[in-house]
Amino acid sequence: MNQNQSQGTVQSSAESANEKSWFDLGIHPFIKIAILSILIWWIFREEINSIVHQWLSNPSWSHGFLIPLFSLYFLNQSKNEIIEQKDTFRPSWLVGLPMLLFFLALYPVNIAMLKFMYGKPLIMIATIGASVLFIGGWKLLKYTWLPVAYLFFAVPLPARLHFQLTNPMRAWAAQIATIILNWVPNVQATISGVTIKLDGIALITHESLEGTTLDVAEACSGMRLLMTFVALGVAMAYLHWRPIWQRLILLCSTIPIAIFCNFIRVTITGFIYVLGFPKYAKEPYHSLLGLLMLSLAFALYGGLAWLMNNLFVDEENTQQEDVIIRKSSSRQSRES
Repeated sequence: MNQNQSQGTVQSSAESANEKSWFDLGIHPFIKIAILSILIWWIFREEINSIVHQWLSNPSWSHGFLIPLFSLYFLNQSKNEIIEQKDTFRPSWLVGLPMLLFFLALYPVNIAMLKFMYGKPLIMIATIGASVLFIGGWKLLKYTWLPVAYLFFAVPLPARLHFQLTNPMRAWAAQIATIILNWVPNVQATISGVTIKLDGIALITHESLEGTTLDVAEACSGMRLLMTFVALGVAMAYLHWRPIWQRLILLCSTIPIAIFCNFIRVTITGFIYVLGFPKYAKEPYHSLLGLLMLSLAFALYGGLAWLMNNLFVDEENTQQEDVIIRKSSSRQSRES
């Protein structure tokens, strides 16, 4: 075994020895967490049941089941820091308790008077954050704010807001697909709202395309891909260490990447009709195409991350390498 291998073994052994367990917290924190979880579930049980029902019934929000798992994973990433500083956590009576009481009082007020339905799940998540602040203070919130805030990705948007966001995306996808399809010889595509009308001759089957319409439905708006990819993009930007400006670029890139991939999806669907195989534009092939677009989105995201890793070099590492080179050169000159 060479020296590098032995050093790596010693380092991995030291890391394993320093790895802590949640059971190091003791029994009392778990009792508090259990009591708090039961209370939050009892107060917000109707809202929780409604959210889970939408996860089960609406394909656009089926990714909601993964969000709490990611939140738990983020929390586990800070396990060592939380356990090491457990004795420094103090309840926040001046800020945490008033915030907790405010959100608990706001929930019934919103139901009876404000009637802002989207506010109910938001108040629930805010109550969870206020509970953490009250129990452990700002130090505990420092390590748990992201797992709590990440739960917002699991909350389905209101139907009205969802329509206002998806309708322009459907129109953009239809317009771009129409422009590209008109480049195909012997094919004419016209757009009416979010419906693409085709005319001409299919390229392979040579059948007439007259009367063929391609409706960019709500499922093809790209909203499902957008919400899923943005949520996963936040997770990847957090988990992979890199400078904060690179994380912000990667995070902001998720929206245009998701929209671009949906344009590709609608255009490919149009080409399937133009080729003369409309059955492959329907289920289950349509859903399979959506999964392929998610893979394309990850590939573009990974390519952008690779590009930033290779175009920009950490100045600190460069300086360290220069110092090592200068030391080596001076040593060689003395030996000669």
